Order: sequence, then structure tokens, then C-alpha cells
Amino acid sequence: MLIDSHCHLDRIDLKPFDGDRDRMMQAAAEAGVDHMLCVCIDMDNYAQVKELAARYEQVSCSVGVHPSAREGHEPSEEELVTMAHDPGVVAIGETGLDYHYNEGDLEWQRERFRRHIRAARVAGKPVIIHTRDARRDTLDILQAEGVQDAGGVLHCFTEDWGMARAGLDLGLYVSFSGIVTFRNAQSLRDVARQVPDDRLLVETDAPYLAPVPYRGKTNHPAWVRHVAECVAEVRGVTLERVAEQTTANYRRLFGEPEHGAPRSLSGAGGA
Repeated sequence: MLIDSHCHLDRIDLKPFDGDRDRMMQAAAEAGVDHMLCVCIDMDNYAQVKELAARYEQVSCSVGVHPSAREGHEPSEEELVTMAHDPGVVAIGETGLDYHYNEGDLEWQRERFRRHIRAARVAGKPVIIHTRDARRDTLDILQAEGVQDAGGVLHCFTEDWGMARAGLDLGLYVSFSGIVTFRNAQSLRDVARQVPDDRLLVETDAPYLAPVPYRGKTNHPAWVRHVAECVAEVRGVTLERVAEQTTANYRRLFGEPEHGAPRSLSGAGGA
């Protein structure tokens, strides 16, 4: 089976599924995707992601505020710790730094990042890390705040091997999205080939970043299969092997219980 380690189920356009979320979940199951992590990006969307985790056994969720969120409630460290123990919550984030879409004095963003890492350490939950155009500051804060005591993942990884190696040295996992399938992403595929077997994850980041051959369409969890197929090809192993490794890694990082018998990937198709 496969696990989509990062998606935003509450934001996926359900028109291709006739507005029926259950049909989207069934499409994932038919593609061999047995679990998914619905990631929170702000306090306004926390109730939605928590409700989805309560509704679907195959869904877990996180709690946190995206680095680019500028409005809404700013949770304290204590609030994050409390919410991290809500049913279905397995991680804190996504959090991190994004200098691509933000300008000026970004100390507020760095302080938010620090607060999330501290909360994760206290709560004993891993951190989901977003980083864009902020490599040095991201690594400095992760190290200074002792992220290795909480664990975490560099999600939707798009950096070079040097950044991946630094994250791995801090005990982090590295997750690849549909970007790894893009024609111009050979350098990223080179990174995907080098990540150790026990630190590799795959994701969709749905509804964004649909993989080839669906690039430009609304992404959804069933298509994590295409990410895994690409990663398997560059690593010279079978899809089944990547599924086995990434599932074990997800369980180790997020502490997920098994839900039923593993589903065979042979003959499974996307939607």
C-alpha cells in the first residue's frame, strides 16, 4: 500500500468526483493508497482537517500555521501543545519559512517557526517543515531549536543534495511531491535517488502540484502513486519496494496504527 504523507483534503475541488468526497477517497483506495495525512495551514482550517480525520479512518491530521499565513489567530506554544493531543493529530505544521512570497522584516515568520518547533518538542510530535528561498535560516532555526528531539519532515522537497544532507543530519525525513515527475526536475530526481531508504516519503500536496501525466489538473491522493513510480524508477527499484519503505517510514515518524490488511499495488489504477 501507499501513504500520501501530505495533502490538503479540505481544499480539493471535488467537481471531478461529482462533489462527492467519498468517491475521491474510493479513488485513492483503488490506486492502493490506504492512508493520508491532511495538513493544517491555519487556525480557521483546523476544524475542517480535524473533522476529516474524525470522519475517515484512513485520514490523520496536523495542527499548525503555514509560514505565509498573515491573518487569523496566532496560536501560542501552549495552545499548539494542547491541540497536538486532539484525536487524529499526529504532527505539528505545516510550519517553516517562505521568503519567496514574503518581503520586508520577516522576524514574525521566524518566531512562528521557532514556536512550532518548541511546541512539537513538548508535545512529542514531529514537525512538518515548509521551506522556500530560506535555506540558511531554516537550517539555523531547526538546529538552534533542537528539532532532532521532535523529529520531522522536509515536505515537498525542492532543494539540492546539500540541503537534504543537512536535514538528514538533523534526523529529518525528506518527502517528494509531484514536482519530482516534472520534465525539468532532473536535479531533484538526483536527490531522490540519494535519500536513504529509511528517510524517504512521498506525497501529493494536493490539490497542488499534480504529477505527470496530470500536471496542471487538480491533484488528489490517488496520484501519489505516480510520485512513487517516478521515485522507484530513479532509485532502480520496484514500486512495491518504494511503497513498503515509505509506508514503514511514515509509521515510524508519525506513529500511525495499521488500518486493515495492506492492499496490493498490482493492477491498481489512478482516477
